[in-house]
Amino acid sequence: MQNFKIDERDLITEKSYSRESWREGYQSITEEYDYWIDDIEGEIPPELKGTLFKNGPGLLDIQGHRIHHPFDGDGMISRFTFTNGRAHYSNRFVRTKAYIEEKKAGKILYRGVFGTQKPGGWLANAFDFNLKNIANTNVIYWGGKLLALWEAADPHKLDPRTLETLGKENFNSVLSEGEAFAAHPRFDPSCEQDNGEPCLVNFSIKPGLSTTITIFELDTAGKIVRKDAHSVPGFAFIHDFAITPNYCIFFQNPVAFNPIPFALGMRGAAECIKFQPNQPTKVLLIPRRSSIEKGGSQKKVQILETQSGFVFHHTNAFEKDNEIVIDSICYENLPEVEPESDFRDTDFESLTPGQLWRFHLNLENNTVRRELIESRCCEFPSVHPEKVGREHRYLYMGATHADRGNAPLQAFEKVDLATGEKQLWSAAPHGYASEPNFVSRTRHGDEDDGWLLGLVYDSTHHRSDLVILDAKDLNKGAIARLHLKHHIPYGLHGNFVSDVFIN
Repeated sequence: MQNFKIDERDLITEKSYSRESWREGYQSITEEYDYWIDDIEGEIPPELKGTLFKNGPGLLDIQGHRIHHPFDGDGMISRFTFTNGRAHYSNRFVRTKAYIEEKKAGKILYRGVFGTQKPGGWLANAFDFNLKNIANTNVIYWGGKLLALWEAADPHKLDPRTLETLGKENFNSVLSEGEAFAAHPRFDPSCEQDNGEPCLVNFSIKPGLSTTITIFELDTAGKIVRKDAHSVPGFAFIHDFAITPNYCIFFQNPVAFNPIPFALGMRGAAECIKFQPNQPTKVLLIPRRSSIEKGGSQKKVQILETQSGFVFHHTNAFEKDNEIVIDSICYENLPEVEPESDFRDTDFESLTPGQLWRFHLNLENNTVRRELIESRCCEFPSVHPEKVGREHRYLYMGATHADRGNAPLQAFEKVDLATGEKQLWSAAPHGYASEPNFVSRTRHGDEDDGWLLGLVYDSTHHRSDLVILDAKDLNKGAIARLHLKHHIPYGLHGNFVSDVFIN
């Protein structure tokens, strides 16, 4: 079966980075800060008002005992507060039960999904399925609650002003202890089932020979108002999804899971996942409305198939005519985690890049048509928050400096889907980028009227900068670069809210 094959010429490019400088961004940070940012190039727009929350692994070792993979690192929340043309920074680790215990013990006490093992070899790890809730993947503010998310377990609730950990959040006992609440919620700006009010849509995965996908929908008060479970055939490894007003869309990546090495203490769970290049990627369409149709029949999950490939992140989806259109970052295969590997020694040139593809899902004849939008290596895509589930013109993402091959993200890119124009702001050769966050100037202005906020690791000074770009024109360069007093290890996801939170 045809897959997302990469032209080998796209893998050859002049390096815009050095692996030695890139890897310095993966040093742990142990101090918790609280200060106004005074070292600034340029000027913070005085209209920029609100709070940017970011999450990611802050600890990559426990007192010298190295974490096998950054996805196993303890979650650390960074908060940037903008008010009156100034910016304030603070950070704090999520005080999970495991974080507190390991900090006290001074050593690793828990296995990690991505290969971190307790000291003592396989005998010390065999049949230990008590995985660590690291709360390190995303942070959202919804229904008056700040939540640190990790997709394999329940959220942790934080104080948005102090970042103090307040405990687990179970949404009035709708979630049972340890029940998963994924790290990639989607914010529907106008939910038809809630009379046009916004709602939060999220999911959980319970994999097995068949997989249960549970859909949660929360109203603006943070109450779970809809919860529906759906069973799909086969093992599902799903990190992200997309929504339209009527559907939740999941890509079921073609992978197989062999639990035996994990159970025997020889490998982490993620190290037991193998990509199946000869199998198709399945597209799952799950209705958002009541699961019972008129006449009492159960609405079914619709399953389509497309070329073999692997998807971590989706940009957005929308309904048009008889199709659902979805833009996603696709890889030719899954970059597998090896037990004896060191992520700091990643050989970027040997890996195929993630690229932006558009999928047209025909609901009448159950076919999928795809087209390549951006061949440049890219990740962490996003759109204007009012366009979630609706047709969008612009999207923003992290990207490589070079337009070919695989490399660390060093730039931020804007794509105009109407004209095909692409704008790039690059921090190469010494800067390394992360997920950009679009902040609209006004809720109902032009779709690209706003700012792009992105963290950049400056390897020259071993510090991180928060870069503010004009979202209409990245070619103008940075409006402001806010130099922190320290670095922030490469993070994952975050969100901007208009509320001003400061202690």
